[in-house]
Amino acid sequence: MAKRRQKGRPVDGILVLDKPAGMTSNEALQQVKYLFYAAKAGHTGSLDPLATGVLPVCLGEATKFTQFLLEADKVYQSTFSFGLSTETGDSDGETVARQDASGLTREALAVAMEPFRGEIEQVPSMYSALKHKGQPLYKLARQGIEVEREARKAHIYRFDLLDFRPGEMAEAEVEIHCSKGTYIRTLAEDLGKALGVGAHVSSLRRTAAGPFTLDDAVTLPQLEALREGKRGEDLDFLLQPLDSAVGDCQAVELPENIAWYFRRGQPVTAPSVYRSAEEGDIVRIFCDDGGFLGVGEVLDDGRVTPRRLVAGR
Repeated sequence: MAKRRQKGRPVDGILVLDKPAGMTSNEALQQVKYLFYAAKAGHTGSLDPLATGVLPVCLGEATKFTQFLLEADKVYQSTFSFGLSTETGDSDGETVARQDASGLTREALAVAMEPFRGEIEQVPSMYSALKHKGQPLYKLARQGIEVEREARKAHIYRFDLLDFRPGEMAEAEVEIHCSKGTYIRTLAEDLGKALGVGAHVSSLRRTAAGPFTLDDAVTLPQLEALREGKRGEDLDFLLQPLDSAVGDCQAVELPENIAWYFRRGQPVTAPSVYRSAEEGDIVRIFCDDGGFLGVGEVLDDGRVTPRRLVAGR
């Protein structure tokens, strides 16, 4: 059987999108893929339709590095609304309980936030994308099915109260720097329970994902305006380089005669690694001509073994 020809052009890099509200991450991905006329694309961690902000979209060979961005820390700015609980933990869900939050003060809120810093445990929402026997929990929830979920560890590096507005439905503007796998809706719900008034997320904006921030991001209207009357390749200047997904990892340069073996999947000796890296560290590998070859892992003997290789380099 003849191999089906892939639609689109080969293009490699990372587009940092400022995802709009009301659109799923996959819908945003497909729009970017269409505008770039890219053959291959993948995103690095879903944002709810309610949420906006940083969504790195990997094109071509960059899709090999999505896992590194999935595992990276994130930063969010969010509005927590107290006194109203919803079935989804955000403003898109049906109301399940109301309670007057007019007695909540900024001082009481600040005290209640303290236990949610550092390592915490969260029970994922039934409306999360976490899978149970291959099915996303939110699909089961929409069928009225609830399954038991185990608590998962997360780390909150920073949980700052930016503003507080008292009232029957008091509101707090917060900023959260957290590890992968942190559920902001669950954080709001758990904080609301601790205060005895319930809470949900009424707005959520991701301001950073790994090395990327809103300063790096472009919006879909900006992309559409730049694309009008032009070709997909005319947008390529917006792409971040392949190695930017692992930009916080040490860069290691190999001479061509050693790079030849690395390209073919063999562990190699990289003298600079002995001085500055430890076993298990991930490093970026470049040829001495400046070309990015991929990423490697440092072995116990100081050699570097390939973990992700860039094709044709």
